[in-house]
Amino acid sequence: MGTESKDSDKRVALVTGASRGLGRAVAIELATCGIRVVVNYLTNDREAHKVDQEIKSLGGEAMLYKTDVSDATAVRKMTRQIVEQWGKIDILVNNAGIVRDTLLLRMPDEAWDEVINTNLRGAYLCTKYALRSMMEQGWGRIINIASLAGLVGNAGQANYSAAKGGLIAFTKSVAREVGPRNITANAISPGFIVTEMTDKLPQEARDAILARIPLGRFGVADDVAGLTAFLASEQASYITAQVICVDGGVI
Repeated sequence: MGTESKDSDKRVALVTGASRGLGRAVAIELATCGIRVVVNYLTNDREAHKVDQEIKSLGGEAMLYKTDVSDATAVRKMTRQIVEQWGKIDILVNNAGIVRDTLLLRMPDEAWDEVINTNLRGAYLCTKYALRSMMEQGWGRIINIASLAGLVGNAGQANYSAAKGGLIAFTKSVAREVGPRNITANAISPGFIVTEMTDKLPQEARDAILARIPLGRFGVADDVAGLTAFLASEQASYITAQVICVDGGVI
């Protein structure tokens, strides 16, 4: 009985798009803080299982959940099953995102719809259904992973920039709605973070990007994960409706 009580006191976090990249780093960081982590993903079973095993090897608790965050029925089912198994959802990190980059005049309608559906509709659905648990307990943290592109735009990324800009506005609106229930909502806006995508950039492009960053380096996933863990903590209880840039001071 004592163990059950202790387990019920642990925070529960749902991290979407957590099989790799920023989502993976966030999931592992939260787990090291003693938080139970639901590792949501859609396609990469192998990488998702690696995250699950890494969390457990560190002494943490993880639950794998494969689902499409843009599917309302699937998201409703996911949040319901998390609450059934772990009792609640305290923290939601909306990280799931895709890119379908091309210039606007060449952009297929499908490329617009896919990015908006995953990056913006997905956050809307996960927030809507996770909020029910947070509202009941009078405590919650919503952390949305936006992007520098959502603040300044980016050529070839009209769809992605629109989705991330929308996510920032969504964050601010949600913060105002749920603040009275002791729930915060904030957005993190990463700049140029080391990923598979940046690794493929030609050296000339990398140099041009680095010239705009006062700190003189790309960020790493842990830079974003550390901030996410802070925003999920009690120490961030008076921070809400904010957009925090993790971009090395990009000009």
